[in-house]
Amino acid sequence: MEQELIELARRIAEALERLAPPPPQPLDFNTADAFVWHPEPPRLAPVAVVSRVEIGLLKGIDRQRQILLDNTRRFAAGHPANNAMLWGARGMGKSSLVKAVHAAANFPAGRLALVEIHREDIASLPVLLELLRASERRFLVFCDDLSFEREDTDYKALKSILEGGIEGRPDNLLFYATSNRRHLMPREMIENERATAINPSEATEEKVSLSDRFGLWIGFHHCDQETFFAMVDGYAEHLRLPIGAEALHAEAVEWSVTRGARSGRVAWQFIQDLAGRLGAAAEEHSFAERRARG
Repeated sequence: MEQELIELARRIAEALERLAPPPPQPLDFNTADAFVWHPEPPRLAPVAVVSRVEIGLLKGIDRQRQILLDNTRRFAAGHPANNAMLWGARGMGKSSLVKAVHAAANFPAGRLALVEIHREDIASLPVLLELLRASERRFLVFCDDLSFEREDTDYKALKSILEGGIEGRPDNLLFYATSNRRHLMPREMIENERATAINPSEATEEKVSLSDRFGLWIGFHHCDQETFFAMVDGYAEHLRLPIGAEALHAEAVEWSVTRGARSGRVAWQFIQDLAGRLGAAAEEHSFAERRARG
């Protein structure tokens, strides 16, 4: 009976081993220049082609571009550099600049990898950093549209990573974030905290100090019409759209009025629409010519 129980236990153990998933293979960080972090199960998914805009096409943010590019190139070369917060107006190219700067700083040596972490996964940031710490490659960890609400405590994980943790930030890692808020929290939240606190100056210090831990604060502001035209002209020239400057600007103004805003995002959306219309018109014209010739 005892021998039968041992045999049964062995068969059960073998069956469980067959059902269990195979252990994950160690990731080769040289397989790609960009990855997306997934916390459950913890893994980095390689990105074959990053959706980005060429850095030369980003108009109206020359100063911001140069500051971030210089900082990133220093880091890629192994020199000290700062974590960066890109904050300000919507659609002015904050996330596009991060991706474009990574491509520019990574060429031609290929030393720098871009790792995207989603806002909802910030709490798993220590796990990600532990994984990256062991690599010889340098990493730019990027979180787009970062902000926190009243109930959030995830900011504590980020705060300890940026500064103050016992291990500190790994030397081979830099953290870039974009946000529409300068202090990563809504204004009404700050006011409510101050109104109900015994010591108003200390009530929000913990959360506001999170922004202070970014060495670089780079502001983005709404653009004027001249800058908007420069954005449109740059995109149109890049795509070689067959349209004159006067007609291009007239249509761009009409588009921006209907959208109620001028920004890099609005300029790109206009160019996408225009390119589609011009392409469709060219196809119709070509078809009409072929039909006329019989």
